[in-house]
Amino acid sequence: MSPYDPSAFPPFAVTVDLVVLTVRRHALCALAVRRGEPPFQGRWALPGGFVRADEDLSGAAARELVEETGLCAHDPDSPVQANGAHLEQLATYGDPKRDPRMRVVSVAHLALAPDLPAPRPGGDAHSARWAPVEALLHQGGYGREGEQAAPLAFDHAQILSDGVERARSKIEYSSLATAFCPPEFTVGELRRVYEAVWAVALDPRNFHRKVTGTPGFLVPTGGTTTRQGGRPAQLFRAGGATLLNPPMLRPDA
Repeated sequence: MSPYDPSAFPPFAVTVDLVVLTVRRHALCALAVRRGEPPFQGRWALPGGFVRADEDLSGAAARELVEETGLCAHDPDSPVQANGAHLEQLATYGDPKRDPRMRVVSVAHLALAPDLPAPRPGGDAHSARWAPVEALLHQGGYGREGEQAAPLAFDHAQILSDGVERARSKIEYSSLATAFCPPEFTVGELRRVYEAVWAVALDPRNFHRKVTGTPGFLVPTGGTTTRQGGRPAQLFRAGGATLLNPPMLRPDA
C-alpha cells in the first residue's frame, strides 16, 4: 500500500459565511455588507471570512458573528444572554468556480437574534446594513436608493435563500421563533415574528390559542407590559420545549 502523499491533492481554503436574520419594523431582515476589496468590490454580500488555522468551524462562525454584530453565540445549556444569538450550521457550498481567487469551500451558518442595532462593518467590508430579505433576493439584484442594483456577491443569494427557508421551516416544529424575541415578550410580539418570517398575516386569537396551548413552548413571567400600546399584555419567556407538538403549521401564502 503506497503512503499517503498530501501533495497529490490541491490545497483549498475554507470560509464561513453568515446568514444573520432579525426582525426589524415587522420585516425579516438580513445583515449585508458592502465589499471593500476585490473580488466583487462594491457589491453587497453576506458577512463572513476565512477559517484560521487554529479554529474549528463553529469557532470561526462565532468569531465572525462577534466581529460583525457584537453578538455571542448562545449556549443552549446556559441562561439567555442579553447579547446572545442562536447560531447553527446551515450548509456547505463548494462549486469550484464560486470564488474567482482560488478554490474556496464555504460552510454557511444561520444566526437568529432579536431586533438589533445598526451594524458596524468589519474585515474587508466598508459598510454594513440590515436589509429586508425580499429586497436582497430580488431577481434584479440589490442596491440602496440611488445605487445600481446588482446580485449579491459570490453565491450568497443562494446561501441567503437557503437560510431563510431553514428559518421558515424550523419555526414550524421548533421553538426557534423565540430566538427573534427579547428574553421577555408578549404573544403579539411572537406573532409578529411568525408573520415576518413567513410573510403572512395570522389570526391573533387562533395564534394565541395555539402557542399558549402548546406544552413547554411559553412560560408566563408574571409580568405585563404596555410597550405595544393599549391594555397591559401578559409577558412570557421561552419554555423548555425544543420541539413543538403539535407543530405550528405554516399557512399557504
